[in-house]
Amino acid sequence: QVQLVESGGGSVQSGGSLRLSCVVSGFTSTSYCLMWFRQAPRQGREGVAGIDSDHIVTYRDSVKGRFTISQDKDKNMLYLQMNDLKPEDTAMYYCAAGSQVLYFEDGYYRCEFDVMGQGTLVTVSS
Repeated sequence: QVQLVESGGGSVQSGGSLRLSCVVSGFTSTSYCLMWFRQAPRQGREGVAGIDSDHIVTYRDSVKGRFTISQDKDKNMLYLQMNDLKPEDTAMYYCAAGSQVLYFEDGYYRCEFDVMGQGTLVTVSS
């Protein structure tokens, strides 16, 4: 059974940094996509950053140059390093995993995920 568990959220001031972690357990597909999503209050879910087994890495425009996605395959971990955080980054952050590589549609790389974690809350104050 695939399980994803996020951690690392918290409250920081504008300009601060956080590193989110996601334990990916029970996932054995050789082709995969791993994605960080976020959802702010009263807003829809949006993709933040993704990575796949073909070494494609993608970011939404608003986080490029500030966020870095990475994985440690030996430890079954997915990370999101977030620097220069802004109040508009405030959201619940979720990691997700799918058994296919990222695909490009409507101008964005997307991950057809099979499972998503419970989320970790990031709050950025001005």
